[in-house]
Amino acid sequence: MSATTRRNVLAASLAVAAAVPALLPTPALAGIASDTAFLKSMGDQLVAVINGPGTQEEKQVKLQALVDKGLDVEGIARFCLGRFVRLATPQQLATYMKLFHGVLMRSITGHLGEYKGVSFTVDKSAPGDGGTIVTTTITRPNSAPTKVQWVINQVNGQPKIEDVIAEGTSMRLTQQSDYAGFIAQNNNNIGALIAAMEKQAENQSGG
Repeated sequence: MSATTRRNVLAASLAVAAAVPALLPTPALAGIASDTAFLKSMGDQLVAVINGPGTQEEKQVKLQALVDKGLDVEGIARFCLGRFVRLATPQQLATYMKLFHGVLMRSITGHLGEYKGVSFTVDKSAPGDGGTIVTTTITRPNSAPTKVQWVINQVNGQPKIEDVIAEGTSMRLTQQSDYAGFIAQNNNNIGALIAAMEKQAENQSGG
């Protein structure tokens, strides 16, 4: 093999080697694809429950299992409490976590009838602050389509929904602001928030 031939072969090899990484999924792209597939699966399961057969109570049980599996409820709860997480006593924090979980679940499952016939499509996915942002379009009968973004992150090695952004408004940022304002109005008393959440839980359960 001549020197010229060897140079040509080497150049061709280097060109192939340079192209291979572009053809293979990088860890970041693989992560986005995995997070998108997770959200698509979660959405399909939620829609199937909402539009499927069964009583209200049966659907609530199924939805709660999906929410527990798919949402980082503890992480969202801590985020919403903000700096007061560090100020709460262990007992207050435990009570708050339990109440947050219950209020969240009843908020999600308490309006099933309003979502009958719902459908959704995944529009695009992209890396964002703290995770993958999956943009979807939610469509309900007699309602205009709504763009909803889902923030997905890895929690203990599993993809979890950490935030929902509807029409540019973050669910957890809004809740954090509401909690902070309420606690400030009550002399930074976390117990006042817990009492209000207990009352909210009673109202949601019809008590």
